[in-house]
Amino acid sequence: MFFTARSRPRSTVTPLNQSSKMSLTAKDKQVVTTFWSKIASKADDLGAESMSRLVTVYPQTKTYFTHWKDTSASSTQVRKHGITVMGGVREAIGKIDNLTGGLLTLSELHAFTLRVDPANFKCMLLVSAIMFPNDFTPEVHLAMDKFMAALARALSEKYR
Repeated sequence: MFFTARSRPRSTVTPLNQSSKMSLTAKDKQVVTTFWSKIASKADDLGAESMSRLVTVYPQTKTYFTHWKDTSASSTQVRKHGITVMGGVREAIGKIDNLTGGLLTLSELHAFTLRVDPANFKCMLLVSAIMFPNDFTPEVHLAMDKFMAALARALSEKYR
């Protein structure tokens, strides 16, 4: 089917790349917390797999982890850091109504001590979809994408 610029149907779905520009709605927060309650028991595995994928897909992130000999999800160092990251996500979900204020200490840690860009959460979305295919619905995907973008903004607050 051929559409001209004028005849093309209008989409009612917000593209994911624009979702980060919007704030989290009450519904988004509810979807995120409900999804988290379903996956929390596997958070350590999710964190380890996400970290392993992060250093594989975004090799520039290896500069933060040059001391890691093994970057597989089964590596003790990768697993430990994945658990740490997921602990931060758990904390953020608990402070979902005030991410910037609630995560000030983590923001300062990332900006002044670690000097790590906190905007690498896409791997976590992918791994969530792989590990929880029945629960990772389009609605969950959108809400989690918005949450991760808001989390990255909150953690990068001290960079500004």
